[in-house]
Formats: sequence, structure tokens, C-alpha cells
Amino acid sequence: MGGGNTSIGGALVPTVKLELVNSSGETPSALPPPPEMPTHPPSSESEAVDKDVLCPICMQIIKDAFLTACGHSFCYMCIVTHLQNKSDCPCCSHFLTPNHLYPNFLLNKLLMKTSARQIAKTATPLEQLRQSLEQGCEASVKELESLLSLLVEKKSKMEQEEAETNLQILHDFLQSLKTKKLDELNEIQSDLQYLKEDIHAVERRRIELYRRRDRYSAKLRLLGDDPSSKSMWQSLIDKRSAAAVYRTAIEPTQCQMSNRKTDAKSSISHVPLKKDAHGGSDAQNLTQSGLALARKRRVHAQFNDLQECYLQKRRYWSRILPEKQGRDSRGSNREGYSEGLEDFQTVLSTFTRYSRLRVVAELRHGDLFHSANIVSSIEFDRDDELFATAGVSRRIKIFDFSSVVNEPADVQCPVAEMSTRSKLSCLSWNKYTKNHIASSDYEGIVTVWDVTTRQSVMEYEEHEKRAWSVDFSRTEPSMLVSGSDDCKVKVWCTKQEASVLNIDMKANICSVKYNPGSSMHVAVGSADHHIHYYDLRNISQPLHIFSGHRKAVSYVKFMSNNELASASTDSTLRLWDVKENIPLRTYRGHMNEKNFVGLTVNSEYISCGSETNEVFVYHKEISRPAACHKFSSDVEEADEDTGSYFISAVCWKSDSPTMLTANSQGTIKVLVLAP
Repeated sequence: MGGGNTSIGGALVPTVKLELVNSSGETPSALPPPPEMPTHPPSSESEAVDKDVLCPICMQIIKDAFLTACGHSFCYMCIVTHLQNKSDCPCCSHFLTPNHLYPNFLLNKLLMKTSARQIAKTATPLEQLRQSLEQGCEASVKELESLLSLLVEKKSKMEQEEAETNLQILHDFLQSLKTKKLDELNEIQSDLQYLKEDIHAVERRRIELYRRRDRYSAKLRLLGDDPSSKSMWQSLIDKRSAAAVYRTAIEPTQCQMSNRKTDAKSSISHVPLKKDAHGGSDAQNLTQSGLALARKRRVHAQFNDLQECYLQKRRYWSRILPEKQGRDSRGSNREGYSEGLEDFQTVLSTFTRYSRLRVVAELRHGDLFHSANIVSSIEFDRDDELFATAGVSRRIKIFDFSSVVNEPADVQCPVAEMSTRSKLSCLSWNKYTKNHIASSDYEGIVTVWDVTTRQSVMEYEEHEKRAWSVDFSRTEPSMLVSGSDDCKVKVWCTKQEASVLNIDMKANICSVKYNPGSSMHVAVGSADHHIHYYDLRNISQPLHIFSGHRKAVSYVKFMSNNELASASTDSTLRLWDVKENIPLRTYRGHMNEKNFVGLTVNSEYISCGSETNEVFVYHKEISRPAACHKFSSDVEEADEDTGSYFISAVCWKSDSPTMLTANSQGTIKVLVLAP
């Protein structure tokens, strides 16, 4: 999503100020007063003494008592300060001046004795002994020696107890450390056993492949020696070559072939041989050994993450293996691999297969009559034949993907276009009805369009503020959900004119998404830094609240029925298990602090934009980026800050390595993962 008040800056992700909330869900206007400490009722004797020794002005025990001519006692400083403003007694209002004040020696002596008694009552025996000795208490030498021996014995006993306590604490610590290290040792030994088993399995598999290759080579030599088979062998080679040529022709990279037929001027919208951020050219032919070496370098570059992934999968499968063996006697697959090793090999293969993003095609989404070109949303249709774009230009444009890739032109023309009253924030294709697409806009209107007729089918205007997100259900195609700055999630049905369900929340809604396997479960990304996962059959409270992001959650997308990816303006992506309600992984590498930069997922990869005008791709098992591509400005004007451009929308083409990307400048690129 994107959009904003200027031609360059995008719409900022909503934020909220968290407030204290009481148990009833209401925000209190002020903090309640602290509870009063319980007090013990004083005895009658102490109460009488307190009244006699309190100063009538400061209501504290009198210090440096002075007596007035009318017979009342005050603190000296209190009565002097009072007489500077008035000339009467604070108790009886009798005329009084400083000349009528006299020291109250008797009360001062009484106060000193009272203070001494209170100290004696509250003092510890040691303090009382010290006071007695300081006051000159008479004691014989024999009594003092006896007292000293008692003190020495007490000191020795306390030192012994303290030493025993320290040794006990040290012993407990060492025992805990020993237990921890033994657990770590057992885990390392288990890991080493896994490694031995897996190395042995891999070596067996390699030997088997070598033998198979040798047998294949022997067959080739026999065929080569047989004259009758040479013609058949040549025919087979010709057929395979033709098939390889055909596969090359149907790949998206066929735009390179079309570029050979066009001149340099007609290739503005296609950049087939352009070097990307990782360097290198698409025309470079890497040998098989060179590719293997490059893949090994990727392994070493992400060794720690791959090690963690291997151990995690190996330990996981070793825990559930006894249950699996109870149902199935097979402990490994046909190749002799353990389940964990097979799972990790799939991760390693897919992760090291690609290292960069290559540009397949490029087009400008800009409008000659609109300076604001931010593409807020870009989405493929049900069959990946068409894709739609929308943004602050108030237009939904439908493009034919094959035409964009295969037919370079100075300006690509959309096959359909719909105009709206307001800037657009999000698009969602109906996965059942191919020609239906939903949009949400800055006025809070959710619209369902018919791409064939270019007319709106339904318009919902219940949101009171800007609607950020809309999504069609995959399992119930007549249902869609939307979220808005009015802190409401609304569920709609294309067969009804009003919302069928409403969820009131306490913060702005940035993103909503149906679970692909259920029309009853919805994930909500909120500005309160949390993801709320709802069962629409009971909306009184969410099934679970996923916490971990430190700022607003700008996107939520499901990788599978149980895996949910989220993006936040804290510059992280996170993966969650909505079945077990646990976090799985955190991804870092891109920068996202204020804008909607896009999020898209497939079964293996997560991709997002960055405020550095780059596209990042993460493998779901590895927390660091697997590939990235930086957009460059074709025309850098002196009065424009090109550093303020950012990626605003991304979308995978189903489970293929191809993706659509767009930035705040209005540039759209078709990228493909490449070795």
C-alpha cells in the first residue's frame, strides 16, 4: 500500500499511543489514589503525650520550645515567623510581640527525656548496650571480659554460618552449570550422531549416483560402437535439442530474443541485459562447476543460519519419529535419508539455487496528467494472466502479463482501466470469479469491480475513515473483509448491500487477510504492534494475539493454512504458526520505518520492499536476505531527492520465481530469481 500528500512521500503507516486500560476495557481519566498504609491506634498515654508536645502551628513535636505571656508553647521559629505577619497568639488571639516570648526550659527538658525514652524503646539490644557504654555505665573488668568472649563467640558463629551459606550457593551454581553443560554435551553428541548418519547416507547416495553414471557411460560407449544405433542416437539427440529450444522459447526471458529484433530506442521499457545490484550480466554463461562453486559460497555466507535450520529440523523429526514409526514402519525414505535430512536438503537446494533478481521487463505506471505515481497495490488475477495496479493516481489499470513481458514498447497500454473518486490503497482479485476485483480507498469505500464491463458491482461506504486493506476469501468467494483507520474490521458479502459482521478494535487497522483454508479465520495487522487472529464465529475476543513487533504491523499474508507472515515499520518481517500460536522466525535486512513497502509470499519465499528503493527476497527458513534488487532512477532531476523513493508494492506470480514490483516513482518491474 502507499500514497501520500506529496508526489514522492507515501502514506505513513498509522501509529497509536498506548494508554492504560482498566479491567472493564475503559481508559481511566486519572490514576486512582494510592492505598493508605494501615496504622495502629496509639495508646492513650502516647496520645496524651503527643498532644502536649505538639506545636499548634506546625503540628509537629516542638523544637526549641518558647512560652508566650498568655501561657502557650510553640517552636521558636514557628512563633517568630507568625509574629512577622501578625501580632496575636495563634491559640487565643491575645496581643503578642517578640518581646513577650520566653524560653520554656521545663518543656525542653521534658522533650529530651521523652525522645530518649522513645529511642530506648525502638533501639536494638546492641544499640542500647552501646548507649549504656557511651553514657558511662559502670562495669567491672571481669564483666567486660565475659562480654567480650560472648561477642567473639557470636562473631565466630556468624562467620561460620555465612561461609556455609556461601559454599551452598557456590555448590548449587556449580551443580546447575554441570547439569546445563551435560545437557549441552548430550545435545552435541546427538547432533554428532545425526551428522554421522546423514554423512553416511549422503555418501551412499553419491556412490549410487556414481555407479549409475558409470553404467550410463558404458551404455553410451556400447551404443557408439554399434553402427546400427548411431542413426537412432542422433535422432534422439536432435529431439532433445528441439525440446530444449522450445523450453527456452517459452520462458519469460524470451524478451531477450525480441530485443535482438528491435533497435536500442524501442527497448526503453525492457532491460534484459542490465546489471543488477549483485553485478554480472544475464548473457554470462556459467559452467556447471562455476554454478556449484557459487552455491557453495552462498552456503558459507549463511552458514550459521543453515546450521540452525539443519539442527532444528533434525531434532524436530527425531522427536516425532517414534510416533511416525508407530504408524509407519519406514524410518526413512526410499533414498535412505532421514525425514529431517530430506527436509533440510529441500531447503538447501531452494536457498542456494538463486542469489539475485534479474529484470525481465519494465514499464512506467506514470500518468502524463498526474505527478503522483505511487503504486499502492499490485496483484495477479486467479490464473496469473492479468495483473492489476492501483495507487494515488485514482485509477485501477489492468495489464496482460504476457504482453508486458514479450512485447516491449515505449508505453505499455492497459487492457482495461477504471477511475475512482479517491486514492486507492489496496486491491484483491476474486479467486473464483476471474473478472471480479475489490478495492479500498482513502475515503473508506470498498468497491467490487467487474473488469470486463469496467463498472462497479457493489460499493460499501460504512467505514468512517480511510480503508487500508481488503481481501477476498478463497474458500467462500462471495465474502470479503476490510480494515480501516476507524479501528473497525468489516466483513462483507457480495450478495448483500450492508456489512454482515463488524469487529471493533482499539487501534487503526493496517491489514486484513483471510486464512486460505478457512472463510472463518481472519488475521488483522494493527497499529497497536500486534496481530489479532479471529474466528468470525466468535468475535468477542481473538483466538490469539501475536506479539513481537515493536511498531505498527503494516501487512499480514498467509504462506499456508498454518503459517502467517507479517511486516512492520520496525524493519522486520516475522513468521508465525497460527495453529500452535508460536513465533517461528524473524527476518532482518531491509529498512522500513514509516511507509507501506509491500509484502508478498509463496510456498518458499517471502519478499518485501524497502525504503532504500530495493526489493528483498527471504527464504522462509533463513533470517537473512537471499537476494535483492535496487531500483534506479532513469531521470535524476536536480530538484528531486531520489533517495526518498521506496518500493511500494510487490507480488509473486503464484509459486514461480517471477514477481511484480513497483516503487513510489511509478516504475513497475518484472523480476525473476536467478543463480
